[in-house]
Amino acid sequence: MISSFRSYSSGRLFHWVGRFPGPHAVRLEDWMGNGKQKLLEELGESWLPYLTPRDAEFHQVWKTKYSKFLLKKADKIPRELHEVVQEAFLTLQKHDCFFQDLVRIKGKDFLTPVSRILIGNPGCTYKYLNTRLFTVPWPMEGYEIKYCNSEIFAACKALIKLNAYLNIEAVQALQEENLSETKETEDTAVTDREQDFATFIKGKGSLLEDQSSFYIPRNDCTNLKYRTSYNLTLLNYMDPLQMPYLKQEPYFGMGNMAVSWHHDENLVERSTVAVYSYSCEGSASDKVNEQDVAGREPADWHVGLKVAWDIKTPGLAISLHQGDCYFMLDDLNMTHQHCVLAGLQPRFSSTHRVAECSTGTLEYIFGQCEVALQNLQADSDSAALSLKSLEIQVVKEVEGIHNEVEFEWLRQFWFQGKRYKKCTDWWFEPMAKLEEFWKKMEFMTSLVLCEVGKEERTMEQRNEIISCFLPLLTERQELRKEWTVRCQCHLAMNLPEEQKPKCHPFWKDDDSSMPLPYDLEEVIATLQTLLE
Repeated sequence: MISSFRSYSSGRLFHWVGRFPGPHAVRLEDWMGNGKQKLLEELGESWLPYLTPRDAEFHQVWKTKYSKFLLKKADKIPRELHEVVQEAFLTLQKHDCFFQDLVRIKGKDFLTPVSRILIGNPGCTYKYLNTRLFTVPWPMEGYEIKYCNSEIFAACKALIKLNAYLNIEAVQALQEENLSETKETEDTAVTDREQDFATFIKGKGSLLEDQSSFYIPRNDCTNLKYRTSYNLTLLNYMDPLQMPYLKQEPYFGMGNMAVSWHHDENLVERSTVAVYSYSCEGSASDKVNEQDVAGREPADWHVGLKVAWDIKTPGLAISLHQGDCYFMLDDLNMTHQHCVLAGLQPRFSSTHRVAECSTGTLEYIFGQCEVALQNLQADSDSAALSLKSLEIQVVKEVEGIHNEVEFEWLRQFWFQGKRYKKCTDWWFEPMAKLEEFWKKMEFMTSLVLCEVGKEERTMEQRNEIISCFLPLLTERQELRKEWTVRCQCHLAMNLPEEQKPKCHPFWKDDDSSMPLPYDLEEVIATLQTLLE
């Protein structure tokens, strides 16, 4: 039992037992009510308990409550790998390849304090906080990728090398965990899971050489090969001394946060997350008083861990030094939350993930376009366009894909300005192709409107088409308005020129190449009148 805990900010001690009414096993969500505000009110000036390696209970709590968190110290990692990876970080920074993301949370735009770049399998994307990032592709067999210069090519090559190393380490860690569980239960049978490991280890060379952007089924969480084969890495950079304000960790009093408490999202279920940390250690630690500090050392970067929805189990603050790696194995990312606690020196990290890409690759979205455009046909003599079918489900599917291409791909891409040109022009050709497909879908929408207006249509037929069609058109109008406003918001306007969002596609009413207006208000009003 943890009888007391520290306040990081003041060093005060608060008694743990009796701070909260009822049994100590109460779940955090029972206390939170309408959110974290209620919990913070209950805490008052006190904090939940957390441990650091200075505490006698630290390693026991780590072993029993956080056993799926693995830390690999820098001296256990090949020196030559450190050298190329750390050089890659500095190269990307030198070429201004790290960007703050303009994300959207609960209808409001925020600029992330951390600067990022996504690198990974060609054609992959990763979505977080309503923002879709597009991978700068690392070099892979079968893909022609032209980098802006040889240094960026070398950086991407170093990161795919790190990716392969972390992949092998994750497999070995999970294998050891599996063997440990087997020993504890005295079950000596060779399970399917172990067979997956054996197969993967024997064939890992070919897999790591060809980490293609394969489709990973959302529910395929038994196949460990897929749960450890990282298809991208999100690189982060932050200099806390350049930040005017950093949030204070609200529950444990752990100090300044670089990244708030969260679960990583958009991942294959129960997949491992691997993180390589590179803090530029130096004289900053000398600025901190050498006295025995209560709580974690504020000069050092830490990863904070807590059990989700639990106020009984103490949190952990684990220090991260130059070149350390950590792994969140199996379901840890689902059952626990983590945050990043800022030190004083700048820090890079490379966070390798198995992104859930079933709807997030070029292969997928081009497939969707193919499905939609199957309903479009051209007359062999006049070349006039027409629709093959006006069946409700067909119209609904096509217009849904139309919205997906416009708002999940085209607008997401151009909202990030010209940032990708810093590394490569790889994405611009496929985005131009997607825009061609989208434009054909605009014509398909206009053809539906023409059919609805034909006098030979019965009122029942017309109403049936409009009823399925109108909600998707209304959604399109609302999203266009939202994206237009976002592109013109104060934060967007203050970004550097190459990062400023571009509202694209956009056109004026007198644009003869477009069959419909950008603003669909009148079209929607007409359809609503026809329904009455």
